[in-house]
Amino acid sequence: MAAVPKPVLLGLRDAPVHGSPTGPDAWTASKLGGIPDALPTVAAPRPVCQRCGKRLALVVQVYCPLEGSSFHRLLHVFACAYPGCSTGGARSWKVFRSQCLQVPERETQDAQKQENSLAAEDWCEGADDWGSDTEELPLPQLTLDSRNDANSAKDIDWTARLQDLHLQDAVLGAAPPAPPGMPPFLPYYICVADEDDYRDFVNLDHAHSLLRDYQQREGIAMDQLLSQSLSNDGDEKYEKTIIKSGDQTFYKFMKRIAACQEQILRYSWSGEPLFLTCPASEVTELPACSQCGGQRIFEFQLMPALVSMLKSANLGLSVEFGTILVYTCEKSCWPQNHQTPIEEFCIIQEDPDELLFK
Repeated sequence: MAAVPKPVLLGLRDAPVHGSPTGPDAWTASKLGGIPDALPTVAAPRPVCQRCGKRLALVVQVYCPLEGSSFHRLLHVFACAYPGCSTGGARSWKVFRSQCLQVPERETQDAQKQENSLAAEDWCEGADDWGSDTEELPLPQLTLDSRNDANSAKDIDWTARLQDLHLQDAVLGAAPPAPPGMPPFLPYYICVADEDDYRDFVNLDHAHSLLRDYQQREGIAMDQLLSQSLSNDGDEKYEKTIIKSGDQTFYKFMKRIAACQEQILRYSWSGEPLFLTCPASEVTELPACSQCGGQRIFEFQLMPALVSMLKSANLGLSVEFGTILVYTCEKSCWPQNHQTPIEEFCIIQEDPDELLFK
């Protein structure tokens, strides 16, 4: 009997993040870009690039408490966007997991009357939003002079703000001297949708457009293959006999995302990743958790559509990738009284055609 596939949630770019939200409105929000938020008892991660030594920029922040767990849970993905490092592989990418117990946090926040915010939506039950509604955000302590202009964030000296921001110093003591700061990417909330909701709304025209260059290069009738496979998902023999083994992974990737091309993130805890290219041996040889020694499992991946959305306040900075596969401790272990983020593992798959998703 075939195993029931794990549900897949899709992350989509939502409204811009205005100002500097604090408290639960900040760290229970999933977002792309901006500055990493910290849980009440855990320092915000501040990783540096192992190639150039500069501070990494936040790519995404994902609030993802597990079903039945008493922990708040936050994942951060960072990358270096400086020239020469954007395609630097694992040395230029970092993933961190932070957790804290819900009950103690609620007790310490009684004065701020934020108990209701602790009931975060469960990922595995199809939550409607990973972020917070902008109209519910509190007055920020650090504000941007927006003057009702959506483009004003581009004028902010993000480097200075990032270097001067030390929200966790009071908890963990004086912070060590920070390396040169990375201007953060412009921040947007991430909303969530169930992939199954898109099954009946496949846009073949867009899929055809994306595959045209690949078809011309490889001499494969991708239009015909895509149309026939989508109308008959159970018949894969025709696909396998025509598509070369080296192209089959890429074809399946394109076929799967055709229903929702704007997805920037795919979340499926303990599910199956969607590979862009044939997986290397590192997928079957994942390093064990650095804390408990347990196995790591797939949790989510970043998608090609995210690349064009990572716009920096300063020009000339960018991140290039095909997909980023994030693996975390299957036990989601967290030592008692732990106050620093735990590093997890990611696999970078480059885009086989870097112009395909532009």
